[in-house]
Amino acid sequence: MDDSPSFGDLTVAEFSARLASAAPVPGGGSASAVAASLGASLVAMVAALSTDRPKYAAHNALHASAGRAARDLAGRLITLADEDAAAYAGFGVAMKLPRETDEQKATRSAAIRAAARASVDPPFRCVEACLGVVVLSEALAGRSNVNASSDLNVASLLAEAGARGAAENVLVNLPATGDEAWAEEIADRVHALLDEVTALAEGTRTAVASGEAREPREPFED
Repeated sequence: MDDSPSFGDLTVAEFSARLASAAPVPGGGSASAVAASLGASLVAMVAALSTDRPKYAAHNALHASAGRAARDLAGRLITLADEDAAAYAGFGVAMKLPRETDEQKATRSAAIRAAARASVDPPFRCVEACLGVVVLSEALAGRSNVNASSDLNVASLLAEAGARGAAENVLVNLPATGDEAWAEEIADRVHALLDEVTALAEGTRTAVASGEAREPREPFED
């Protein structure tokens, strides 16, 4: 991965072709992060389409802050796609270590545990970032350009899918870490995050479906 371009530097077709290849990376973790990044970009688009519109003037500060936050999340999620691929590549290296002697077996086992733990981090942070996306989409629903409201629905769906995909990559790697207590703690945190993501994504879609304007809310802090 070190000599490869960032996924953000590839065209959509190039990334899709890599995903479709027999290469182990990118895989589901990177795909989940990219999907969520698209969701964040849609949120930024809705904010941009709502800014400085007289009809939505009461929400101008929210549009500005949500747009900045969404653009930041979109970039962060692309970075996480790269980091997920790098971490999984490291896990693959550990799995291929020699295991002919007891010493080699011990070295390999330790390397696998360390690589598995490293492989948990990017998708876990992806789930957290997906939560950020649906926080923004829910906040803008009913407070933004109604002509782009369906894009908030799509953003919430992409972020929810990204969160669930990333969570699968967290959970599948936990047993290989060899730390049951830590693995249980992380699993509980992931499930709690998913519950929040689901609730906010559904809240976005409910607010959009109602078509009702909502009261202003505080903008997001930078």
